[in-house]
Amino acid sequence: MRRESTRGYLRWMSIPFLAGCVAGAAWADVSTDQDAETGLRSWTWSHQGVSIELVQRLPDQTRAFFLGRGFSAEDADRIGRACVFQTIFRNGGTRTVEYDLDDWSLGHGSERSALRTREVWDREWESQGIDQPARIAFRWSLLPTMQRFEPGDYNWGMTSFGLPPGAWFDLSLVMEIGGERVTGEIPAVVCAADR
Repeated sequence: MRRESTRGYLRWMSIPFLAGCVAGAAWADVSTDQDAETGLRSWTWSHQGVSIELVQRLPDQTRAFFLGRGFSAEDADRIGRACVFQTIFRNGGTRTVEYDLDDWSLGHGSERSALRTREVWDREWESQGIDQPARIAFRWSLLPTMQRFEPGDYNWGMTSFGLPPGAWFDLSLVMEIGGERVTGEIPAVVCAADR
């Protein structure tokens, strides 16, 4: 996706995030951007050279992607309407980073919920008898649930938040940077509308 960094770009002042209950505050930058051609928005959290970028995916993009990988129109629609983002995780810092998406959560109004990880979806696909090739393609398209990044490593994949198109949420992050627990938040993330 080609971006125009001078349009629709908003940089928030550094926001403090608590690193657990006993540790000190971790300072992170959160920024948002909007693609000039597509209108799709992105949110980036960064701390000590580590960054996580969430890029909106239109439900139709996601439907088409999974239709092409053997899912029925009904199942592809279900995935497309589950608030899917392209997620890019980079370790541009000097220390090892580890995360487990099962430790992350999203707040939507007064409710908190978990991400819809590979394993959550896989249990559903298995119970519905979805073909193994489609399940494998789905699994490999999502960001790994657990990963370790050495300095310079990066990865990307889709993440699914299980909210309807157009919904918003605050994403709470948890990871270890150099063995130190770091928490953060990406506020006011918006699921792409179903156009």
